[in-house]
Amino acid sequence: MKSYKIALIKGDGIGPEIIDEATKVLDAIASVCDLHFDYEEVLMGGIAYDMTGDPLPQETINKSLNSDAVLFGAIGGQKWDALPREKRPESGLLRFRKELGVYANLRPAVVYDELINASSLKPKIIKGVDIMVVRELIGGIYFGEPKGRTQEKGWNTMVYTREEIVRIAHQAFRIAQTRGKKVCSIDKANVLDVSQLWRDVVTEISEQYPDVALTHMYVDNAAMQLVLNPKQFDVMLTGNIFGDILSDEASMLCGSIGLLPSASVGEKIGVYEPIHGSAPDIAGQGIANPIATIASASMMLRYALGESEAADKIDRAIKRTLKEGYRTQDLAQFDAKEVCSTSEMGSIIANYATK
Repeated sequence: MKSYKIALIKGDGIGPEIIDEATKVLDAIASVCDLHFDYEEVLMGGIAYDMTGDPLPQETINKSLNSDAVLFGAIGGQKWDALPREKRPESGLLRFRKELGVYANLRPAVVYDELINASSLKPKIIKGVDIMVVRELIGGIYFGEPKGRTQEKGWNTMVYTREEIVRIAHQAFRIAQTRGKKVCSIDKANVLDVSQLWRDVVTEISEQYPDVALTHMYVDNAAMQLVLNPKQFDVMLTGNIFGDILSDEASMLCGSIGLLPSASVGEKIGVYEPIHGSAPDIAGQGIANPIATIASASMMLRYALGESEAADKIDRAIKRTLKEGYRTQDLAQFDAKEVCSTSEMGSIIANYATK
């Protein structure tokens, strides 16, 4: 039996509910794949601030780095918006990513045939969409110096080094080699010097991957093309702020932000989390969609632990669940045969994963 140590960060809002369903599915798959998961819960976000005065305790960093992978729910909420910026949950998350060195954020956007009517776009436009957004995660304008604010002015600096661009470019090209062998690099090189460096370095790295076709696109055009013709994209490579925006846009091609997982990877450890937020307005009501978190657990199995067979079982279980018409409240209007609670959805997927 293989045993893996998993750090769990449940976080705020719906975070505990969706993480509980992901571990339910993981434990079900463990029973049929001869695996064992040793979970250790650690704190981050608003709950960490409430309990320790710090949105990211050092213990969380240490225990995460000593694990095989991190499974993360969501953090934040209006309750903590009035705190000084360095004490807010989001600041803890940015620091967490930096401390763990998870520089590449992988966000797949896949349209399920069973939910093709859930998208606001016409079925002929989105049927077959399968995009991987590769977003640089610990550089760019969110981390650049100098930054500051007065009553009359605020400023942030977008900075990228060659090294940062090189390593994220390699990630994108390697992923493209396992998919459709196309990379579209997104920048704003017509007006930003930092983007011109990005474009130059990505072009340079592309020469090491002759089997992958590289194109470039300005970010404003990319936002339009995602709506106009999303099937043209295979791997979208971009920086931190552009990737933050475009990956959320790509998620809505699929009908619900509650469906899509993500992986944040680096040289030390990987963090696996849904792309949605903590949704405090629905916390505790049992209506949150756990599929994105369960799919994130599948990505964890595949990318961090090398357990592709187990990951495949979870992915098939999600598709079967949707095909048979089970829906959470956010998707109830789209061919639902039965509307499920958060816990019921997790149990159905867990059951199918063992078949």
